[in-house]
Amino acid sequence: MAKKFDFQPDKPHSGFFAKLYLTKKQRKGLLKWTLYALVLLVLSLLQDVMLCHVRIFGATTDLIPCGIFLICLIEGSERGSVFALCASCVYLFSGFSPGAICIVLITAIGVGICLFRQSYLQQGFRASLLCLGLALIAYEMATFAYGLFLGLTHWGRLGGFGITTLLTFVAVPILYPVVLAIQNLGGNPWKE
Repeated sequence: MAKKFDFQPDKPHSGFFAKLYLTKKQRKGLLKWTLYALVLLVLSLLQDVMLCHVRIFGATTDLIPCGIFLICLIEGSERGSVFALCASCVYLFSGFSPGAICIVLITAIGVGICLFRQSYLQQGFRASLLCLGLALIAYEMATFAYGLFLGLTHWGRLGGFGITTLLTFVAVPILYPVVLAIQNLGGNPWKE
């Protein structure tokens, strides 16, 4: 008769997933990055199905780079830079990006705002808003300059890029708590 605490061998399992073992922290990390991908997918759907029809002075929002910058900013420069590179590559191949320059722009700006925030600012909502606002301005102006260089736009559209920055910035207070809640699932959560 076996007692409750006697040694009992594991039950035999077959298949690939029986040999795959993830620790609790690894499962939480996998869940966190999957939820980040779903957030970007939802932002992409919102942007390209609904918000593309809403135009104010010929400008609309640009939510996908905003989401990438926000996740990069909350995750920090180490994990955020890798995320920005991977997410900008997916953004390029999704067909919604302004071109191949988006990989360089999103990654460089994402890493830049992370380093700026870690070096000079404290963690918090206001610092995130400031850094994200700077990132959106830099991204939209660099996209405008690239389009101007290629002859795809003209100087009269500069105001439209500014309005796009403002419209995108309006979504940040809605996105910030969602991304912060996802970040708290695994890894090193902030104490905000």
